[in-house]
Amino acid sequence: MQELARLEGTAQPWHEVRRRLDDAATLLELAREEEDPEPYAEEIRGELERVRQDWERLEMADILSGPHDAANALMEINSGAGGTESCDWASMLLRMYLRWAERNGFSAEVLDQVEGEVAGLKNVTVRFKGENAYGYLKGEHGVHRLVRISPFDANKRRHTSFASVDVIPEIEEEVEIEIPRDDLKIDTYLSGGAGGQNVQKNETAVRITHLPTGIVVSCQNERSQLKNREFAMKVLRSRLAEIQRREQAARIAELRGDQRAIEWGNHIRSYVLDDRRVKDLRTNYETGNPTAVLDGEIEPLLHAYLTQFRSRA
Repeated sequence: MQELARLEGTAQPWHEVRRRLDDAATLLELAREEEDPEPYAEEIRGELERVRQDWERLEMADILSGPHDAANALMEINSGAGGTESCDWASMLLRMYLRWAERNGFSAEVLDQVEGEVAGLKNVTVRFKGENAYGYLKGEHGVHRLVRISPFDANKRRHTSFASVDVIPEIEEEVEIEIPRDDLKIDTYLSGGAGGQNVQKNETAVRITHLPTGIVVSCQNERSQLKNREFAMKVLRSRLAEIQRREQAARIAELRGDQRAIEWGNHIRSYVLDDRRVKDLRTNYETGNPTAVLDGEIEPLLHAYLTQFRSRA
């Protein structure tokens, strides 16, 4: 009976959308019989727009129903080969995701970052907090390619840069993932800062290495070493849980005989600035406004991935 009630609760909003569409169709037939159908037309247009918005909300709620979709997201951005160009590209991606979070009501917290030697970031770890944060961002996992006229090249030549994005759900403490103490190497160091009166004199930053897998997590945003260690362990548990999930998914794919196409450079999306083009190679979704995309307007890209790969995501 509980399962029946749950299924009825899921289906009822869709039945309501169908009923409203039928009512709009009936009203349209009545309008056609009137000498002046314009008053009806305005009401029908308004109702259809409201139905469209409700339909999109229901569709997204249906898509974001995976086991971890509702969780917070932990994102790691790593610059690829290319030195300053790739480091700058990693910082551009960070800004893009932070702007997206701000636009959509998610909070974002930088947990750890390593700056490039000249500009940008070698790598950065960010926590996105809010309902369905992981569900929305999980499709961003992969290599992102940037093509532009380099601001660091005096000859104004075209450069190609790569950066990888890794996204995992934040696993809550109650998830049982046992990590033997002997499997950990824990280092402490001075957290970065602007210096002056706020310079850290104690080693509050924590770096934990999981020896069997080689996973390294760091946290330095808290002023307490204990809190940094607790959060670093939380990130490590989340990464180990994601490895288990992907191993299970790989076993299922092997049984099904699924094969993935090998894309050039393994990148999932290209951002070509001088051609004013951003294209997702998985969905073939393309937009001619890279400035808006890099300013955080990535909702169409996220939606295209989620709707096309809803069974895989």
